[in-house]
Amino acid sequence: MKLDAAPLILAEDLTRRFGAFTAVDRIQVAVHPGEVFGLLGANGAGKTTAIRMLCGMLPPTIGRIQVAGVDMVRHARRARSQIGYVAQRFSLYGDLTVLENLKLQAGLYGLSGIRRRDRIDAALRLLNLADRQMVMAGTLPLGYRQRLGLAAALLHEPQVLFLDEPTSGVDPMARQRFWELIYTLADRGIGILVTTHYMDEALFCDRLALMQAGRIVAEGDPEALLRRPLPTPILALDSPDAAVFERLAQDWPEVREVIPHAGQLRIRLHAGIDPAALPARIEQAATAHGLTVTGLHPATPELEDVFVAVLEENDG
Repeated sequence: MKLDAAPLILAEDLTRRFGAFTAVDRIQVAVHPGEVFGLLGANGAGKTTAIRMLCGMLPPTIGRIQVAGVDMVRHARRARSQIGYVAQRFSLYGDLTVLENLKLQAGLYGLSGIRRRDRIDAALRLLNLADRQMVMAGTLPLGYRQRLGLAAALLHEPQVLFLDEPTSGVDPMARQRFWELIYTLADRGIGILVTTHYMDEALFCDRLALMQAGRIVAEGDPEALLRRPLPTPILALDSPDAAVFERLAQDWPEVREVIPHAGQLRIRLHAGIDPAALPARIEQAATAHGLTVTGLHPATPELEDVFVAVLEENDG
């Protein structure tokens, strides 16, 4: 990642309105060469609208966008030769083979002759599609269809890559392989912007922006976000009777939420509650119901905890 280089993607005050509805509200984005930048948010947060504006598919209502040094508002066509885009839904032709799809896309990018053949061969090798090049694209498993979409987006060697929910619906193993490919591309200096709603996937990004209702409400590298103080304390309860404690804790006035998690309970308290008040409550319940407690300690915050806290803060 080259933070000392000029950003490959730069957006300032980027806004998109549809009538009275503001889908994206004055967001700022900067993505440098070799950086993987993630937009994290629930469905409807504005991620797809933002990415469509950034890659020139949708004009902003207001705001400034530069991609690979080109003004996307005034000269979107000029910048598109430097952009690769993979949509959330498979957008190639299911009734063509993998190779036919790549030949068609190469032609749309103006590639021909030896150059076209070399770029297709390179894409097939990089995405491990060489042994499936004669398979009809519509019959490929979802993970392979996403690989084919990425192969097509890379044919013209773009400087910038936009990935909109690229692993949505893909099995965990295929998601891991896809992210290994993303790292490979970032190592080559490509600036990558990816949208996702997977918390574990977001941790793979160099920097994250959390989106809510069209706005970026928090930004930073994952480690910095995880160090944010949480307004609602979380305690981890270890117990073979976790299911019983889960039912009981729902009625405790100190408790805001009870979350079963990896064999334990994560008990989130209301803001302002002293966590020291909970052990007595748990001990009382254990005595009254004959329950066993093997551990109670502050929980290590996870990105989902930070995300929930940020959303609650901004909901007021």
